[in-house]
Amino acid sequence: MIAVTAAIISRDNKLLIAKRWEWKHLSWFWEFPWWKIEEWENPKDCLKREINEELWVDIKVWDYFMTNEHSYGEKRISLAAFHCEIISWNIELHDHDEIKWVTISELEQYIFAPADIPFINKLKENA
Repeated sequence: MIAVTAAIISRDNKLLIAKRWEWKHLSWFWEFPWWKIEEWENPKDCLKREINEELWVDIKVWDYFMTNEHSYGEKRISLAAFHCEIISWNIELHDHDEIKWVTISELEQYIFAPADIPFINKLKENA
């Protein structure tokens, strides 16, 4: 099982979603940005490091949202999501093709990576 962490970043009642690059696993799917947790770090530190490396912004990790376990064939992940806030605003894409700020009701207009679907369902339930 691979430990992964996801950032559910909100601003002005909208959520940040990102489209994966065509050369990556699950290319062209939308996601809440997520990354593999290194064995030496905790999920919150992983989010801060990776968001800074891949979007060139700093975030504050607020609270735990939920965990979803998902199998991508031979690859099984445990994906823990956290609510986050961007605290610096010069976003540059280094690991995604595109980002968008969308409302919860707009999420269904995008094709998400399967591991993200339970997050969307819970966000809709809590809306």
